[in-house]
Amino acid sequence: MRKIHYSWIVLTVTFTSIIVAGIIRSSSGIFIDPFETEFGWGRPTISLAFAVGLLLYGFSGPFMAAFVDIFGLKKMMLYSMSILAIGLSLTFVMRSEWQLILIWGVMLGIGSGLFLTVLSTQVANRWFVKRRGLAVGILTAATATGQLVLLPVLASFVENYSWRAAIALIFVLSIAMLILIAIFMKSWPKDVGTTPLGQEDRVMEEPPVMNRNPFKMAINSLLEGLKVKEFWLLAGSFFICGLSTSGLIGTHFISYCVSFGIPLVTAASLLSLMGVFDLIGTTVSGWLSDRFDNRWLLFWYYLLRGISLLFLPFALAQGSYIWLVIFSIFYGLDWIATVPPTIGLARQRFGLQKSAMMYGWITAAHQVGAGVAAFSGGVVYKIFDSYMWAFLFAGGFCLLGSLFVLLIKKQNPKELV
Repeated sequence: MRKIHYSWIVLTVTFTSIIVAGIIRSSSGIFIDPFETEFGWGRPTISLAFAVGLLLYGFSGPFMAAFVDIFGLKKMMLYSMSILAIGLSLTFVMRSEWQLILIWGVMLGIGSGLFLTVLSTQVANRWFVKRRGLAVGILTAATATGQLVLLPVLASFVENYSWRAAIALIFVLSIAMLILIAIFMKSWPKDVGTTPLGQEDRVMEEPPVMNRNPFKMAINSLLEGLKVKEFWLLAGSFFICGLSTSGLIGTHFISYCVSFGIPLVTAASLLSLMGVFDLIGTTVSGWLSDRFDNRWLLFWYYLLRGISLLFLPFALAQGSYIWLVIFSIFYGLDWIATVPPTIGLARQRFGLQKSAMMYGWITAAHQVGAGVAAFSGGVVYKIFDSYMWAFLFAGGFCLLGSLFVLLIKKQNPKELV
């Protein structure tokens, strides 16, 4: 019987940890109405706390990449998951708006930063030579799938028990994940006496020893990126990606559906359906990114996403569950299918060693867009008593993003190996 390469075990642990971190991060949409009802906080204030979390998890990405290089992948995963677990436990005792911002904005934002930004790139770069694009696709699919797949269960807990029961569920998951990381996760192939999957020679490279200042490393990489046209184009398109996915859909889709009389659990189930199909779409996108021009993949992803967002207000106005299911399937396939080709283009332009940190900064732009959409969505709702204009603007931005990516220099497939 052929022995399973340990890279697949690492990928499985990483996949699961990203799922759990995604569940914690994205569950915010479930708690908007309960927090509003129990504490009397306004929707803009609650949206602000969640927007801070989105921004911080994005901006922590490049610094997390530097910390991983210095302290090790396994340690940073343990530290980050511990922050998430502590933040969830503190939610049970919060009473003030500033506590909501501190816990759900700062702690859960920073705690989820490693898992939802650069972890996929770090693991793929360290553990895979062969099937690296596929590995990136699987791991990045977990990012959105984790953020969506358990939402119906959490919504059911909120409706049938309380929001505290839903928090307790994800807290237990975070503790379980801490145990799995501690037992099975390894930082380098050398730690288990092997080499990355697909590496032809059997020489095990020594992990680089990093003694530099992680903050200086991250800032220097940003300054380098700012001088390059491709960095601006990738960051600009990813800003739009964040604005149209986790920022708007992830935060406000459930409330948008509820405003049309759709039950909370049903709305959460539609969002969860997106997560199921995202797993398919992003995994396939990773496979495609190994074989086709990544620029054209991004063009079609952004174009089709923009069209679907322009369609959503029409589907809700019609009150047709069939159209909403079609939207959820279509949008789910495209949710973060943009990530594998974006990572591929970053790797092509900046090289294997720098790509994780550069992608961290590109992801920071993604989360700026997410934060803008999360906060402005609440403001738009307060002004117009409807989310329609927020979704129409997001659709328009996606159409613009499809043009950005075509300005990127044509890739050389050999540079993506």
